[in-house]
Amino acid sequence: MADVHSKEVRSYNMSQIRAKNTKPELQVRKYLFAKGFRYRLHSKELPGKPDIVLPKYKTVIFINGCFWHGHNNCKYYIVPKTRIDWWLNKINGNIANDAKAVKALKKAGLKVIVVWECELKPAKVEKNLNTLIKKLA
Repeated sequence: MADVHSKEVRSYNMSQIRAKNTKPELQVRKYLFAKGFRYRLHSKELPGKPDIVLPKYKTVIFINGCFWHGHNNCKYYIVPKTRIDWWLNKINGNIANDAKAVKALKKAGLKVIVVWECELKPAKVEKNLNTLIKKLA
């Protein structure tokens, strides 16, 4: 099946996808800060460069996009209909990297929390952010 966009439009669309400071990440950061938590961002010294590092609680938080990190049984994780092999290789690589980073962080004595993009949708956001606070305390 051919792509519905030209090569230039597809390239522009993909260039607009950010790795840091995404909307879900900003939402979690704003909530944590309002609740009195202080944190560091995108620590390059830690495996996987966690989105949020809470040194006081020895905890790191990853905010994962459902598509990019292959969230199983999620309606936001749909494999594209073009270049299926390439996309599956890319997403499976992300999953493997995530698992390796989580294992290394746990081995270093840190608690790892993963927040999925779908957990921050309007219908679920309040409940899931409260659960996140409970995991930290």
